Order: sequence, then C-alpha cells, then structure tokens
Amino acid sequence: MIGGAPATTTACSSVRAGLIAAWPLALLLALPVASRVAADATRVERLLAQTPLIDGHNDLPWEIRARFGGDLTRIDLAASTAALPAPPDAAPLMTDIPRLRQGRVGAQFWSVWIPAETRGAEAVQMTLEQIDLVKSMCMRYPADLAMAYTAADIIRLHKAHRIASLIGVEGGHQINNSLTVLRAYYDGGARYMTLTHSSNTDWADSATDTPAHHGLTPFGREVVREMNRLGMLVDLAHVSADTMRAALTVTEAPVIFSHSSARALVDHPRDVPDDVLQLVAKNGGVVMVNFFPGYVSDARWRWDADRAAEQARYSSPPFGGLYIGQPERIAAALSAWEQAHPKPRATIGDVADHIEHIRTVAGLDHVGLGSDFDGIPEAPVGLEGVDKFPALLEELARRGWSDTDLAKVAGANLLRVMGQAEGVSTRLRAARPPSSATLAALDGAPAPGP
Repeated sequence: MIGGAPATTTACSSVRAGLIAAWPLALLLALPVASRVAADATRVERLLAQTPLIDGHNDLPWEIRARFGGDLTRIDLAASTAALPAPPDAAPLMTDIPRLRQGRVGAQFWSVWIPAETRGAEAVQMTLEQIDLVKSMCMRYPADLAMAYTAADIIRLHKAHRIASLIGVEGGHQINNSLTVLRAYYDGGARYMTLTHSSNTDWADSATDTPAHHGLTPFGREVVREMNRLGMLVDLAHVSADTMRAALTVTEAPVIFSHSSARALVDHPRDVPDDVLQLVAKNGGVVMVNFFPGYVSDARWRWDADRAAEQARYSSPPFGGLYIGQPERIAAALSAWEQAHPKPRATIGDVADHIEHIRTVAGLDHVGLGSDFDGIPEAPVGLEGVDKFPALLEELARRGWSDTDLAKVAGANLLRVMGQAEGVSTRLRAARPPSSATLAALDGAPAPGP
C-alpha cells in the first residue's frame, strides 16, 4: 500500500492534466457549432423583421369560448396563459400575446371553428359569435392585434409592429348550405373557408368520413366559384383527396391547405397525397404544414391507432368490450398498456421533414406554416407553443435553407396567394354577379340527417 499510493496519485494527476489540456480543443470544436446556432438565430430574427411570419391556423377563439364562456374579461391574453388551469384531458393553452411576440408572429389566421355536428341556424349564430370574438380580441388589445383583410393589410400592420389578425371559417357546415351566408361571412371579415371539417357536408366529402359524394356536388363546385368571386381563399384542409382534386379542377384562384401535412410521410387521410401536391404546384397554391404529432410522426400515428384499438377492446358501447361499464377497470387497463407501450414523441425535426417533402414535390413556392395551436392536444417537442416558430425556421436554416427560402415558407408564399386571389376576385366581380344558386336547385333536397 505504501508503494502503491504514489503511482495512483501520478495516474490521477496525469488524467487531470490530460483533461485540462483537452479543454481548449473541446472549446474550439464546440465554438463553431455554438456560433452557427447563434448565427441561425440572428438570421431568422433579421428575416422576420422584414417578412411577416404567417400562421395559417390557430384555435384559440374556440378555447376562449369553451374554457371562459367567450368572456375576454376572464382571460388576460397580455400575460402568459400557459399556467392557466386546463380542463381534464386538455392541454395548457399554447397562445398569448407575449408568446406571439416572442415567436415573431406577423399575421395569424384565427379559426372560428364550431363543432361539425352543429348545423342549421345554430351553426350560423355560433359562427357569427366566434367572428365577433376575434374582433373583440383586437379591440381589447389594440396595441398588439389588428384586423386584416388583404395582403396589403398584413404588410402594413407588420411594419407597424402589430399582429395582423385574419379569420378562417373551419367547415362548410357553417354556411348552412347558403351562399348568402357565405357572403355574409366574407363581409364580416372571413378570408378563408375550409370546405369541410371532420364530417361530410351536403355538398363535399371530408377526409375523415365515409365518402358520400366522391368529391364535390354541383352545389359544392358553385361554392368554390363563389369563393373565388368574393376573394375568399378555398381551404382544402380536412377534405377528402377526391374533394381536393375536384376543387383544384374548379377553382380559378390559388387554394390553401391551412393546416395539413404530407401523406407520403404519414399515411393519414388528413395529410396531402403527392399527386395533389403536384396539382397544388400547377394551381399556385400553398400547403401550410400542421404540427399535430399524429399527422407528422408515423410512429405516433400508429401508436394512436393502437391505443384506440386497445380502448375499443376494453369498452365498445353499447354492449361490447372486456370492461364495458367499468370505468375504473378501463382506466387501469389503459394505463398498464401505455406503460408497456410508451407514447412516441413527435419532434421539430418531423415537422421540418414534412416541409422539406412538400418543397421537393410541389416546390419552394408552395409550402407554409399552419400550426393548429390550441386545436391539438399536444405539440411536437421543440414546438410547444406560438413562441417556438423561430426554432422551426432555425432548424430549416441548419438544413441549408437560404434567407429567400425561409422568407417564402415563413409568409411570403401565403402573401402571394392572397394577392393572386384578390386579383381573381377583382376580375370575377366585374364579370359576373353574386351567385343565386341553391343546394336544392343544383343537387336536389339533401338527405335527412341522422
């Protein structure tokens, strides 16, 4: 032992000396990476000062209605909403003004979604209330939010350091089969309408419902034509692939997908097939990539399907399932399954992969951002809220995207589409009057509801 101590000390000293000598090299190796990260952040910051970042879809208005009764005095959007109590099985809010500012958001399309099962006059009233809520948000926070109706409005408000607020109607069921109602929504400020939500309408098929029309009916095609005349963007998120193709055949203006991703990467019907991406390129439209984990991560999509199947095994009302009518046993069994099958997490890299795929198939001019924040139960790692948009652009910068490339995906592509749709509207308004078509005249009486 006496003889061993000096040898140990010498060995430890040698290790310490080696580590100390290695530190400068480690710092030199790390410095370029850190410098690149800082440089990418600086590039994105500079870029977003010049080009408005435009998000195609945010569902905060419905969350304000659902959680706070639509009462803006019960929520302070000028402060962080992240820690506000959330309903059971709901995510914390992903949106507030400080995080919009941190995320350098220049323009936000606020969805005035209502549930797909709400129909008729009730749907119209609820939609008008949601449109009013968006306008009330702007009136309550005038230094930060302002209504926008044109591409020029977005540019003007961005220069004034205010967040341009636009309205999107998220489902054709909200017009109650009436072109008059469609026009009223446009006059009220809506600048896009999604042709369906999760269920078919009487004139268009949804991606997540059993096909009834195999695309658009004659009245559905007239809806598209009237939207073109108005200057309201035709939004093909949520619709079936056949409806996508039918609308692209009819429309005279570029279309948008306000919050959809690439089906070649995740075979979910909410995503856009490659043949449709090629049609979008010919049309001049833009696909704004959704952040929902089940639409951007194949592993997560399959896990979601497996969990749904497992849940059905335990409970399939009215009479099926191993533990039907026994909620405690169902919860325990699902918890055990989830522990044995950890949930895959989508990442910021998955979202970037979808952006790059759409760029490859449709072209750089036809991809944008459509987060679906506050309409999704969770977000990818690294994209947890509206403050994280710059991180996504920095990820693309690390992949070799130029400033011009980044500007297009951030907002320039959508600005171009809006401007072109406005030009088509000017031409069509001069050429034809408002459509007086009705569903009954073009398609016959709709089938009775359930």
